[in-house]
Amino acid sequence: MQEFLDLTLGGISAGAVYAALGLALVIIYRATRVVNFAQPALALISTYLAYSVTKATGSYWLGFAVAIGAGAVLGVATERLLIRPLRHRSELSSIIVTLGLLLVLQAVAGMIWSNEPLAFPYAFDFVGRFSANDLFVVLVVLVIAALVLVVFKYTPLGLRMRAAAFAPDVARTLGVRVGLMLTVGWGLAAAVGSLAGLLATPPFLFPNVLDGVFVYALTAAVLGGLDNPLGTIVGGFVLGVGLSYVSGYLGPEMVTIAALAILVVVLIVRPSGLFGRAKVRRV
Repeated sequence: MQEFLDLTLGGISAGAVYAALGLALVIIYRATRVVNFAQPALALISTYLAYSVTKATGSYWLGFAVAIGAGAVLGVATERLLIRPLRHRSELSSIIVTLGLLLVLQAVAGMIWSNEPLAFPYAFDFVGRFSANDLFVVLVVLVIAALVLVVFKYTPLGLRMRAAAFAPDVARTLGVRVGLMLTVGWGLAAAVGSLAGLLATPPFLFPNVLDGVFVYALTAAVLGGLDNPLGTIVGGFVLGVGLSYVSGYLGPEMVTIAALAILVVVLIVRPSGLFGRAKVRRV
């Protein structure tokens, strides 16, 4: 029973990280119908900047703030410089660009900060069955998720962003600056993704540290529905707890296999996700 409780608590903490990075994917997908495979690389660069600031100043929280801001700037730059020129091309073109950006930024990180693992601090002491750091991770993700949901559903900005994503032509006739809304969406998503990177990285930082987390986050997003932020949050926590059980009872080597199996099954059985809306074609 004690092992079950430990695995559950550990899964909740891990699931919060998957939910946060998955939420970043959903924000961009809702706006552009593109899965941003560069998201872990944007978060990686932001986390390396946090490492440099923390090392130089001794302040974790200053590094934390710099990472979130840097993530937003990187997201905006990515949309403006790489994605916007492809707006009249197929979605596959944008996906290929994000894959290329992923490889480039990981290589750049290795050249600037080296490929060796660097010690990266936790926000709080990591002691106990459900530590202060675990509690911090879960609470931060829940607060950010709630804020994103409120912004999308109840604010004029959220209404404009939704209009720009789902009915851009109509939105333009109503005076909505569609391009600006898409840029804001990329900046917001990259900031949330950078937060996930900060939470997922400790205790060691290296260029590929977020690759596995991205696979789990993508699985969580597909599980909950790529067009459903709330579903992605639920999917992240469910996946985190489930994979924790797999690791504890079947072995850590089975975790990635289990995540990929879940991803494939969901894509085959219910491509829209458990909480997503299936597309209906009228004839």
